[in-house]
Amino acid sequence: MPELVDWGLAERIAVRVTGREPLADSYLADSLDADFAELTALAEEMVTAETGLRSLAGPARGKVTDRAGWVSANVASFERLLQPVSDRLGSRIGGPSAMVMRTIAAVEVGTLLGWMSGRVLGQYDLLVAADDNPEDQDVVYYVGPNVLSIEKRFAFPPREFRLWLALHEVTHRAQFTGVPWMREHYLGLVDRMLNNSGLDPMMLLDILKRVVADMRAGRSPIADGIGALLASPGQREVLGQIGGLMSLLEGHGDITMNRAGEGHVPSADRFSRVLSARRASASGVQKLVQRLLGLEAKLNQYAQGEDFILEVERLGGGKAALEPVWRGPSW
Repeated sequence: MPELVDWGLAERIAVRVTGREPLADSYLADSLDADFAELTALAEEMVTAETGLRSLAGPARGKVTDRAGWVSANVASFERLLQPVSDRLGSRIGGPSAMVMRTIAAVEVGTLLGWMSGRVLGQYDLLVAADDNPEDQDVVYYVGPNVLSIEKRFAFPPREFRLWLALHEVTHRAQFTGVPWMREHYLGLVDRMLNNSGLDPMMLLDILKRVVADMRAGRSPIADGIGALLASPGQREVLGQIGGLMSLLEGHGDITMNRAGEGHVPSADRFSRVLSARRASASGVQKLVQRLLGLEAKLNQYAQGEDFILEVERLGGGKAALEPVWRGPSW
């Protein structure tokens, strides 16, 4: 059964696009492994104390990687994620056109991953499979060259900044490994979205109608990203549920990061302001890529999630008012 994407080509393109950060070979990189090993463990203690969420998967593990390593990990995750779609649709895209489609998809995926690999600082990868290398499972990744570049460019205190990053990523791990149903619920939503995908020619007509309607209403057709534009009605419904869940989790991640780090990360406000300004100052091409990926819409969702949590706490009389959201998916 042919794959929908030539994953090997996608990875090679991404590595070529990402380039190399000169600081990756400097003496500054020597402290990354030891710092993130120590600070990831410390962050887990602080997050547990703040949220009450205790991981059921054992202690958190930090792993420093370079941009190529981040690309490789994400290519593997995407390949696992899209395997059911490849199995279902592969037989429908055979023939001479299959190789062209796989190559085009590889160029698109590789280019986007290459661009993102130069921007991302940390990531918790929950798309792990039972047959994966145990050393690569349940890992909090830190992209060392990008961390060094940001620290040097903005004169960030390294230990503070690294703890601040660790607090955010470890909070996400606590959400997915400390709430027993969360991981399966999230992956179930993703599966539903992918199972609604198809190669229906009528979708093109529906997409064109939506583009015209958005433009007539003065809205950008890609305001929510190219993925939302190309989604079927069934997929858009599930995307809304995923967006709501991620708004909650990212808002909770930001609030937890700030509260747990209070007194330990004096520069937290400056870190947040600088990184927000960095995103806002993107060039024309970068701005377009961010819109195509839906990153601007996601940032707005995260802010809404934080506002939602603060309002729940205000109306409910404190942090305990948020606890019901961890009871189950219906909450």
